[in-house]
Amino acid sequence: MTTLRLALVQLLVNSNKRSNIEKAVSFIERAKKQSADVVILPECFNSPYGIQHFSKYAEDIPSGETSLALSNAAKNFKINVIAGTFPERDNNALYNTCTVWNTEGQLIAKHRKMHLFDIDIKGKIRFAESEVLRAGNTLTMIDLNDFKIGIGICYDIRFEEMARLYRNKGCSLLVYPAAFNMTTGPLHWQLLQRSRANDNQCYVVCVSPARDTKSEYIAWGHSQLTNPWGEVIHDLDVHENMIVTEIDSSIVKEVRSQIPTSVQRRTDVYDTVYKHDDK
Repeated sequence: MTTLRLALVQLLVNSNKRSNIEKAVSFIERAKKQSADVVILPECFNSPYGIQHFSKYAEDIPSGETSLALSNAAKNFKINVIAGTFPERDNNALYNTCTVWNTEGQLIAKHRKMHLFDIDIKGKIRFAESEVLRAGNTLTMIDLNDFKIGIGICYDIRFEEMARLYRNKGCSLLVYPAAFNMTTGPLHWQLLQRSRANDNQCYVVCVSPARDTKSEYIAWGHSQLTNPWGEVIHDLDVHENMIVTEIDSSIVKEVRSQIPTSVQRRTDVYDTVYKHDDK
């Protein structure tokens, strides 16, 4: 089967962990009723986003409250779940982690954010995940229908070499649960997704929390699906919402065959340039 039905869920997150989990489960059920094959949740969907919250909301995986709820929902509704992220506790370390659950409720993948969000834009925003979180060190891929899916988290999308590694390993869809803010969102949110989609000729999905202007960290929203031509297919604006849409792996093959970029590397020129630069 060349098609895959995706549900992008843009959740309004609050400080009540149980409420956030229950809302996520309700959207998973709604996605199934619309015949989605996989539902994708946003970054930090069970807690407010902020270094001061990570330890309080962190859980062991797969035995924590959030993991158990996700496992049950995936199994009960017979749907695959790419569960955004929530803070993971592993012994004395904390991670920002995306879990993936199959239709039997089994944990089939776990991606720990590789590139921690450490920025300092003078007069606008400073954020340093590395003050409390550790970075992951592995790529994460899953197979659904005719799609190999590579997973990153938010800041990971800024590193084009990570996306290229996924493409070289056969990925045709890249998924990034993400929570850009009111400074970086208008500047780079759409630009980065279109760039990764165009560079690697694949679908790109970023799923954000909904915008809450009363929150300490205000998410940009605008969960988005971009196709292999670099076109934005869906944008969920800023409010809590869900879109169920179908993607087709034949489009990836079409783009890659019509505009080949991975097989025409001028290694002779590159080698000459590199040798010149080394002198």
